[in-house]
Amino acid sequence: MKNNVNLKEFNTFGIAVFASEFEELNSSDDAIAFFKSTELNGKEFLILGGGSNLLLTEDFQGLVIKNNLKGIEVVEENDESIVLKAGAGENWHEFVLQCIEKGYAGLENLSLIPGNVGASPMQNIGAYGVEVKDLITEVEAIEISSGDVKIFSNEECRFDYRSSIFKTTHKNQYFISSVNFKLSKKPDFNVSYGAIKSQLEKNGITEESLTIKAISDAVIAIRESKLPDPKKIGNSGSFFKNPIVSAAEFEQLKRKFKSMPAYQLPNGDYKLAAGWLIEKTGWKGYTEGNYGVHKNQALVLVNYGGASGVEIYDLSERILLSVKDKFRVTLEREVNIL
Repeated sequence: MKNNVNLKEFNTFGIAVFASEFEELNSSDDAIAFFKSTELNGKEFLILGGGSNLLLTEDFQGLVIKNNLKGIEVVEENDESIVLKAGAGENWHEFVLQCIEKGYAGLENLSLIPGNVGASPMQNIGAYGVEVKDLITEVEAIEISSGDVKIFSNEECRFDYRSSIFKTTHKNQYFISSVNFKLSKKPDFNVSYGAIKSQLEKNGITEESLTIKAISDAVIAIRESKLPDPKKIGNSGSFFKNPIVSAAEFEQLKRKFKSMPAYQLPNGDYKLAAGWLIEKTGWKGYTEGNYGVHKNQALVLVNYGGASGVEIYDLSERILLSVKDKFRVTLEREVNIL
């Protein structure tokens, strides 16, 4: 265990705050032994994966536990599909690329999402018409209070939009050790999003030449054109969730804002584009000191270097208030604030 550790390199915003204590867990056995011991002893703790969905606003007066559990193995396989078990500490994008290289389909639309595998069920990550809940079969987690291992089925995870029990009712109760994904050997391509279709055309991909790698390449190109690389500019990707409103609320908004984009959900509600709402309130490209809103994507708040978490949080608060004032729509932060 280390003391007084700077967390700047452990969060994609690049916020320099310090943890009183810092422990890295590198295997499932290590994690089980750790949580069965008295190391925590009632201490405040924070479990850290890739640090990509986190805004640190102050020093952490407790123990930061870094999840470094690695490994990818085959659990089941037949002619149609394969189930892979991936360690929670595996880098998400690298895992996706490995699956694509082997011809395992399903994750290609989720290419270049920052973070580690362990965050995927917690956040129910999604992009371009795909949510990870449709591919996860089970999640293995270690109960923090006892060190006992529990297997959660897909249904038990209670997946919701960018959420699951690990973010709500079971928050800070379990340490995710691995995730099982069922992937297809016979791809069912999902190119329903117009941006993917346009990028595929730009890349010279036809219906006949379409592959999961071509879709992944298109998604990567789109994301790179819109989202800054956290290694160059501190950010956590999308800072806000896309808000969901009722059909009646959407009709009211549409009468006043005729160009407002939206996606109708199966239950009749509408998902609005948070980036559009933020852009229309004038925040896109806004810069103040060494932080601001990215010039290409209004959903992304950025740290150009040296900004504090408090400054970025205060900016997000001003954005929330202005969107509420103009559209009567309440945005919700997607990142965890600490």
